[in-house]
Amino acid sequence: MNPGFTSKFLPFFTSSSLSWSLCHSRCGEIFCDPAVKKFLSLVLLSLIVTSSVALAQPTLNVVFPRTNHQTSAEKIFFIGTAPPNGQVLINSKPITRSKAGHFAPSFPLQVGENLFTVRHNNQELQIKVTRLTTQPQLPQGLGFAQDSLTPAVDIARLPGELICYGAIAPPNANVSVKLANQTVILSPQPQQAQLPSNLAALIGRNQPTAQSIAGKYEGCMTALQIGSLIYGNNIMSGAVVPDLSKDIDLGKPEFQLTLNGKTITQPGSGKVQIISPAKLQVFEVTADSGVARTGPSTDHSRLTPLPKGTRATVTGKEGEWLRLDYGAWINSKETRLLVGAIPTRTIIRSVRSRQVKSATEILFPLQVPVPVSVQQSDRSFVLTLHNTTAQTDIIRLDDNPLINRLDWQQVAPGRVQYTFNLKKAQQWGYRLKYDGTTLVLTLRHSPAIGHKGRKSLADIKIVLDPGHGGKESGASGPTGYLEKDANLVISKLLRDELVKRGAIVTMTREDDRDVSLIERQVFIAQQESAIALSIHHNSLPDDGDAENTKGFGAFWYQTQAHNLGIFLHNYVVKSIGRPSYGVFWNNLALTRPTEAPSVLLELGFMSNPNEFEEIVNPDKQKQMAQAIAQGITEWFQSVR
Repeated sequence: MNPGFTSKFLPFFTSSSLSWSLCHSRCGEIFCDPAVKKFLSLVLLSLIVTSSVALAQPTLNVVFPRTNHQTSAEKIFFIGTAPPNGQVLINSKPITRSKAGHFAPSFPLQVGENLFTVRHNNQELQIKVTRLTTQPQLPQGLGFAQDSLTPAVDIARLPGELICYGAIAPPNANVSVKLANQTVILSPQPQQAQLPSNLAALIGRNQPTAQSIAGKYEGCMTALQIGSLIYGNNIMSGAVVPDLSKDIDLGKPEFQLTLNGKTITQPGSGKVQIISPAKLQVFEVTADSGVARTGPSTDHSRLTPLPKGTRATVTGKEGEWLRLDYGAWINSKETRLLVGAIPTRTIIRSVRSRQVKSATEILFPLQVPVPVSVQQSDRSFVLTLHNTTAQTDIIRLDDNPLINRLDWQQVAPGRVQYTFNLKKAQQWGYRLKYDGTTLVLTLRHSPAIGHKGRKSLADIKIVLDPGHGGKESGASGPTGYLEKDANLVISKLLRDELVKRGAIVTMTREDDRDVSLIERQVFIAQQESAIALSIHHNSLPDDGDAENTKGFGAFWYQTQAHNLGIFLHNYVVKSIGRPSYGVFWNNLALTRPTEAPSVLLELGFMSNPNEFEEIVNPDKQKQMAQAIAQGITEWFQSVR
């Protein structure tokens, strides 16, 4: 049957008020007896279940792609269903289907419009898919390709830094850029490997391809000539050393293109500024957890989040992004300028610890809140303070249930590293915050884990997060049954199994409602649970092989969650014979929480016709919930 139908509408049809209303309107007072009402409710339930089964066998239906779908993928898969009798043809080609009639074949796409005709018996659907090119389009005639001039946003750099410019123009052109009386020749670039998106790793197609961008011109410089003023190492005879006490705005670069004796010029989109080393600005993190990255965009990888109140000197800018003095970038929207503040530096002297409920707190008194970074390994937790110089002679750390020893060293000027050597490999979560100018690191202790037995998870707190909900439907199966509903069904079954074993289980949602990713993260942090699991069902990027890709997958991000993720994956795959999709380190909102080992589980593929039948099978759902619950139980025993 279609669980989506029954889970959403069954409560309305089986309510006592509706039974009572039907009783009166159809049969009179004789049917007001409670036993009769109970019988009538059962009859109604039977009718609804029968109706839902009928709805699970729809006429020809394609749930993906919708017509006018646009993609840059080289191929596309079709997810849909039709009655099992007869053939389904796509562009006159018979396709493979599951026993229930579901299908997910893939077809190649040409650049531009692709028309598909899907036919079953006397039914026919027309679907148009447009493949967009990822290659910049060369201009027709004399000119630069649209939006190809870089830098595309305002940038700011320190004197002497490398500044690069780029453009896409017709082959055999002469291209240059002029800025503040200095001209840089832009040269045609040789072939270089092109990298696919990160999503390609999910379908095993993340190998680079040798593909040059036609008409790509680039050039860089490390010195800027501004009239008679010169930055960098190319100081000409008689040049005057510039005043470095203020920033210098150089304006927009002017690009020039000459081809077949004709020349055009075009201003760039982004201005260039040289930052005065004597006037570096200091910004403070205003977000609860500032997102530090390896570069100036959300495409770049995340680093250790910066606690609210962190201060750092800015050494570069790119659009709305700030480069901080220890190398990370942060969006300016998560900060505020501290007018007149000098570059952030601090000393640190004594360090002390204290035990609180189920955790150890380590206090690092500082003069100002500085950037921090964390690195975890099997038996160590390493905290690095940037812009910090040690004057430490005393550290208090009593015998501790978690920490064996604390070591520290000044690993480089302005960088102090603290290494917590741990008594056990499994870590249970941490939190970093500033209390004024004191950095507080909270390391959580192991929960009290009982011995094997019926209540082996007694009093262990576990957070379950049924993925998606409300307007966020997630993936869709061939019948249109939504991932958000499948996630909730399994999560409730899993909760019941864990409660039987003595666990205290809380859920981010217990019905179909909107819960934002931030709200889910905050919920995990507030619950102070032993572990957190986010329950999902999978799908694929457009160019994935939906027909043949299936299996159970586990995703982790924080080191403390790796052991849990790989244990549950191996246990479920082995215990109930599900295929393995794999274990992935993945930067996901629900794997990033630091307060507890947090793992996201993909229980199977909504997009796979055969696996979808197992996903909606009540017996298979119970089997999956029992396997995960038992896997959790045995994992806790393994890390006692």
